[in-house]
Amino acid sequence: MGNGSSSCLTVSVPNPYITTISPCKSKSLSSSTSIPTFSTNIIPQNFLIKIPITMSNHSSPSNLSVKCGGGVEIKETQDENTSNKPIFETLNSVPDLLQKLIYDALVWTSLHGLVVGHKSLQKSGTVPGVGMVHAPFALLPMSFPKSHWEQACELAPVFNELVDRVSLDGKFLQDSLSRMKKVDAFTSRLLDIHSKMLELNKKEEIRLGLHRSDYMLDAQTKELLQIELNTISSSFSGLSCLVGDLHRNLLNQYKGLGLDSKRVPANGSVNQFAEALALAWKEYNNPRDVVMIVAQPEETNMYDQHWLSFVLKEKHGVTMIRKTLREVDEQGELQPDGTLIIGGQAVAVIYFRAGYTPNDYPSESEWRARLLMEQSLAVKCPSISYHLTGTKKIQQELAKPGVLERFMEDKDDIAKLRKCFAGLWSLDDTNVMKDAIERPESFVLKPQREGGRNNIYGKDLSETLLKLQKENSEELSAYILMQRIFPTSSQTFLVRDGICHQDQAISELGIYGAYLRSKGKVILNEQSGYLMRTKVSSSDEGGVAAGFAVLDSVYLT
Repeated sequence: MGNGSSSCLTVSVPNPYITTISPCKSKSLSSSTSIPTFSTNIIPQNFLIKIPITMSNHSSPSNLSVKCGGGVEIKETQDENTSNKPIFETLNSVPDLLQKLIYDALVWTSLHGLVVGHKSLQKSGTVPGVGMVHAPFALLPMSFPKSHWEQACELAPVFNELVDRVSLDGKFLQDSLSRMKKVDAFTSRLLDIHSKMLELNKKEEIRLGLHRSDYMLDAQTKELLQIELNTISSSFSGLSCLVGDLHRNLLNQYKGLGLDSKRVPANGSVNQFAEALALAWKEYNNPRDVVMIVAQPEETNMYDQHWLSFVLKEKHGVTMIRKTLREVDEQGELQPDGTLIIGGQAVAVIYFRAGYTPNDYPSESEWRARLLMEQSLAVKCPSISYHLTGTKKIQQELAKPGVLERFMEDKDDIAKLRKCFAGLWSLDDTNVMKDAIERPESFVLKPQREGGRNNIYGKDLSETLLKLQKENSEELSAYILMQRIFPTSSQTFLVRDGICHQDQAISELGIYGAYLRSKGKVILNEQSGYLMRTKVSSSDEGGVAAGFAVLDSVYLT
């Protein structure tokens, strides 16, 4: 093919067995270019794909986008400073193989429940089966060093224990978050509920935590650094394990790719989370009571949650009901003995998949529901104290010298925790503030918000700090500064809405942890599977549900 030009190929299928590849019309296509026609038995009838191709490694990249009639589209963007790995060179040089791989992956996701609701389709977040599409996923697993994988797994029980111990220190939580009360109405309301529980001397005899600690591997230091610790609504335990199954299936089916499916670690997240909920239900010790999941009114990620509900019922015989915060307020009542009744059913365990963002509390009804549940005897996952322990401000406080020693005795565990802490600072530190304003690319400004779309980067970061500094605003206390982590990017195929993009991407590893303590005895404390999320390296945010990332799995190296 001619140097320095770009084109695309159309793969059209006149019958189920013959694939014809012919050139698309393009002004940049040389008149001397010819593309051979060949036949292969790989792609079903009516599967039409248009693939942008770079004619030469020396040609300048262009963001070609060609819609395909069969529902699958390849968009390729290349970083001229990065060379493709051999596997991507192979797939790019044999486009029919790539298309078959994508097609088989999409079939697998449909058959195995790796699905979400599509936000643009009516009722997709309320009526199961309506507007269902495949969850966004990476076509192949992401390489990750085995030593850092093992480090992250070993940290899970240590973080579980740390959360439990911090949650019991009500004074530490209130003091650490007190300044936020003046500037953050959402955190203030959470602190009010926590304060009421302290006044009532409310004890959580059974404490259940389903956590997820998120990490990135810093390219410069080669250190595994923690991004955040999630103690409420640690999502994707239901779908993340399916992505590993998908990748192992593809690697076994396409052995010519040269990847060993045994290097994709088993992921039992949904089974282990279900077991933890069942054990908490058992400790509550009333077999007629149910587990209640508190969900958002329109939840396109409902299938992730339904997988957990299904396993809980099938393997443990425990029924899970779904309610919104408003429904809890409308249907809930507290018995004199502390039993929580929702719609006539007694609740043993409450599993929160809502309540972590101000958007979940549009009225006083939702706040009444949260207080009602907190006052009950039901096992809360998380309790209000566990929830506050997962705030970013507490993460920053725990990184201060000497603070971990307040909660942990084991020096080895303390050293393990400190090793994974990224740089974390309050905005009281004027030197760090000055540095962040001058070098915003080295920092992330984080408010106390969950769910993606909230962090502040680059020029916006310095402008925000300058504005708050000039106003001498108390709002500074609502933020923390964090060292920005720069992981190595890799060529990846990202599939969303039936469209496959090839781009430079980075990944974030989340390790799930399950913790259950009953009447002073630890019943369960373990690493409980993992979540790998991959996103285009040019994107700052990283949430799958928020539309920035795809689900992935780990390929141990």
